[in-house]
Formats: sequence, structure tokens, C-alpha cells
Amino acid sequence: MKRLAWVPVCAALWTGCSRSTDIPSYYPLPEFSLTDQAGKSVTLRDLAGRVWVADFIFTSCGGTCPLITAKMRKLQEVLPPEIRLVSITVDPARDTPEILAAYAGEHGAAGDRWLFLTGDKQALYDLCVKGFKLPLDTEGGTAAEPIVHSTRFVLVDKRGEIRGYYSGIEEDELKRLAIDANRLS
Repeated sequence: MKRLAWVPVCAALWTGCSRSTDIPSYYPLPEFSLTDQAGKSVTLRDLAGRVWVADFIFTSCGGTCPLITAKMRKLQEVLPPEIRLVSITVDPARDTPEILAAYAGEHGAAGDRWLFLTGDKQALYDLCVKGFKLPLDTEGGTAAEPIVHSTRFVLVDKRGEIRGYYSGIEEDELKRLAIDANRLS
């Protein structure tokens, strides 16, 4: 039954129901340099020319991260292959490229399409809070989720500008994200 719920989304993706100019533009992202699950450097310039969807997770999370990672996998299944997916850790001390590679494998991530990024702690936190304008708290969490972070997906256009924020939990928001991402691609 859940697969049938995605039929209208797929139809809208196929037809490209409206223009990308209908999607607001929020902020340009700052330049960054992070490391992916294969140990390769990834910069904003490397993602230029592609639409991409970002989220923030950490692999030892016992709270919302497994849920939003499962939703990202769903996006991997329904979005066209030219749209990139980018999961950025908020726990770089633990989430090494090797740990991220294992996590990516556990969640069925296509390595050439779905990147898992880590890097310098301060650079990651600045990117989350100042670049993506998302909340992050490393001291107010619980035992299950010691790092409190946003569960939003962020849509980024080919120029590196944020074009939308979407709940990573609500199904209707994911459908809207899929439609908007296709319109930008």
C-alpha cells in the first residue's frame, strides 16, 4: 500500500509538473571541504552542477537517525539518478570514513550517488548551523541521542543554493521534496 502512495509522486516526477522558479531560494552555501566514506575529499564545487539533498546524522544514533536514513533510502529509490544524496555526520570523532562506509552499506546506499561526509568537528558544526541554518546541540541530548540535531532534509540546487527545507519524518513532506528536487534537476 505504501508503494502505491508514491505513484502520484512518480507521475509528477516524470512530467515535471511546474517550473523550478516556483521554488524559493533561501541561502547560498559556504564553501566546504569534507571527506566521504571512501576517504575522498568532497567540496561544494564538487557538487556544483547537480541538485542534491542533504541531511545530518550520526551512525551511533539510537533516536531519529535510523528513521531519516531509511527515508533517504526511499528518496534514492524514487529520485532520478542524477540527483545526489548527501548525509553529513554530526559526530566526526566516531564517524570515520570506514564507519560511514559500513553504515552506508547497511542502509543500501549507492556509493556513487549517496555520499556520507565527515571532517573537522568545527567545520561540520559551522556548516550545519551557519551554512545550512539548522539547529545543533552537543550537550543537551539523551543517552540514546546525545547530539540533538535537525531531522530536516535540505534541497540544494545546481548553484549550491538552499531551495527548501523538508521534514525527514513526514511522508507528505518527502513527496513534496521529491517533486521539488525533480523540478530543479
